Amino acid sequence: MRLGLPSLFGLTLLALPASAQDISLRLPVACELGRSCFIQKYVDHDPSPVMRDYQCGALGEDGHDGTDIRLPSMVEQRAGVDVVAAADGKVASTREGVPDAFVTEQTREKITQIGCGNAVVIDHGQGWRTAYCHMAKGSLTVRSGREVKAGDKIGQVGLSGLTEFPHLHFTVIKDGKPVDPFAYGSTEKSCGGGKSLWEASLQRALAYQAGTVLNKGFAPGPVTVESIETGVAEQDTPTTKSPALVAYVRVIALKGGDVATLTLFDPDGKPLAQNKAPPLDRDKIQWIAFAGVKQPEGGFRPGLYRAIYRVERDGKPAIEQAFGINLRP
Repeated sequence: MRLGLPSLFGLTLLALPASAQDISLRLPVACELGRSCFIQKYVDHDPSPVMRDYQCGALGEDGHDGTDIRLPSMVEQRAGVDVVAAADGKVASTREGVPDAFVTEQTREKITQIGCGNAVVIDHGQGWRTAYCHMAKGSLTVRSGREVKAGDKIGQVGLSGLTEFPHLHFTVIKDGKPVDPFAYGSTEKSCGGGKSLWEASLQRALAYQAGTVLNKGFAPGPVTVESIETGVAEQDTPTTKSPALVAYVRVIALKGGDVATLTLFDPDGKPLAQNKAPPLDRDKIQWIAFAGVKQPEGGFRPGLYRAIYRVERDGKPAIEQAFGINLRP
């Protein structure tokens, strides 16, 4: 979504004289990419209602003007994950006091005017600015006019403003206009063109991922998006007496045509249940799969139960993750 930064913060992002000097960015969240945080949405490069990211995929939404770096669930958010300055600069503006809450259809219109939530804008000079949105209420550690160094804490990842999952919406601005830090200066409709603004040490970790397992585990009954997002599913551990044993995965950034299979195995390695979905009809920002069985008479046998999630793309393996649980009485 376009967050309307100039009006949102009461700032005028004047078009400064163009400069040949580029900016070098560090990761604005104190996390490990691929383990404790993930990129879920990229900048939209298509001016039409169609979403097109810098690799010509559809990982984002129409008009999205930043990069969404998300946490696996609210469990990590509640523990506290720092947001840091991506480069040296001076704080130009802040907003604080917006509650952390999942947006609903009832609250969306009201929240739209403060869609960025609790936020910080940093001026780096030479026409460069960065904006950090959706931070946790009460977490901001900087105020306007303060000088910051790359890596300095400025707040924590939250759920404020127009957001449905815990993440930092990070926008890079050059001469008053949002740009894509993965493909700065790319030509229209190019795939993988332009220049990365991320520092060299991040290049491998930030490589484009079309398919990542965000959450996986076992539950004693039905699993919902809400129970995964809030961490309830992770905390509800099955036992031999549970009414059911359900393996689940939540995956982000799958591609249209992907074929996914989730199989649950008993302690002897024999399949108990399998969920093989038909090929995806289009790219998916998020996808959830389940495979489970009801409790047999007398309860589940104690031992190690395993699940394997596989995704085939164009007839070749794209993702494979195995996980297990040791059921006890």
